[in-house]
Amino acid sequence: MAIQEVRPTLRKRSPRYPSISLEFALGKVLNVYSAEGRHPAPIDVVAQHMGYKSANNGSALSTIASTSYYTLLDRPKEGFLAVSREVENYKFAPSDSDRSALLEKWLRAPQIFADLLDTYPGKLPSEANLKFDLIQRGFSPVAADECLRAFVASVEFSGYYTAKNSQAVASGAEEIEAVQESQIVNAPAQPADLPAKMTPSYAAELDGQQDRIPIRLPGNRRVWLIVPSPFYEADKKRINAQIDLLLTDDHEEEEKE
Repeated sequence: MAIQEVRPTLRKRSPRYPSISLEFALGKVLNVYSAEGRHPAPIDVVAQHMGYKSANNGSALSTIASTSYYTLLDRPKEGFLAVSREVENYKFAPSDSDRSALLEKWLRAPQIFADLLDTYPGKLPSEANLKFDLIQRGFSPVAADECLRAFVASVEFSGYYTAKNSQAVASGAEEIEAVQESQIVNAPAQPADLPAKMTPSYAAELDGQQDRIPIRLPGNRRVWLIVPSPFYEADKKRINAQIDLLLTDDHEEEEKE
């Protein structure tokens, strides 16, 4: 009887991902910067600045790996690490917009984070939905939970969607303003000879392209000015001339009485 060899099933490794949030990783690296500046330092020394006894333990190795995924640390030579210049730029950035740009860059540095952000523009779905997505991408359930926590916390810290949505609103407002300006510039020239009196039919033609301005008169009376849009300087002069003419006619009738 032949004996069949049974080979152990190799467990598929999850894709690489940061196990800590961008905020936590940046805080650790800023501690290193406070101690060393941008000078290269041995990995054990860097781990100590981060609060660990050495780099020879799981927590230290995981934190250092995560900071590298975010591109917060450089490897100038074997066995040494150095704080990236962008971290220094972040620390001394003169404006919030400069810091926001760097946070977005670091947030998108891990490939899995960039893929998720591109998959879900506008806002994130539920965490259950995100976890299912990560498992479909090859993550184990445990790794999916860890990656999910780091990702969601990093998105909130960076203000990624708030900034993107604000930019979209601002861009939309600029487009509307540009269209309105174009409509005014390209509007047909106002006729040189307007009717002496605005008849109801003429007012109807302006419906939807006019402003009705009320003017109160003595004796609880009211007159309405129907002003077309756009309204030109020549229009105002013509109206003033028409009002002066009406006042002249009224004055002559009073003198006859």
